[in-house]
Amino acid sequence: MIRHEQTQYREHMRDGRGTVTIHEILTKEELDGHGRLYARMVLPPGASIGWHVHEGETEPFYILKGEATFLGNDRIPEKAHPGDVCLIEPGEGHSIENNTDSDVELMALIYHKAGK
Repeated sequence: MIRHEQTQYREHMRDGRGTVTIHEILTKEELDGHGRLYARMVLPPGASIGWHVHEGETEPFYILKGEATFLGNDRIPEKAHPGDVCLIEPGEGHSIENNTDSDVELMALIYHKAGK
């Protein structure tokens, strides 16, 4: 089966800035109860996903393009570049922002971590 990705636009995602484009790769239903998001996300210049905590699930971000500022559970800003993975474990919080003049693209997967 081939299915076309579904695209959504989220303004002020998690109380962040600007509009984030979400290209859904698999739906929650297609993840069969193991997760709720598998998507390529685009943060244009100035956009961000605001601080939030993941309870009972984990979320890796894989940076595809651009330079993002990632704020993890320790709240220390770090620069993330293509090929970097930002990993959020159950019970941890995070945010990510684009403070550059170019788009940031990343892959995001939110799934339930066994035993957590």
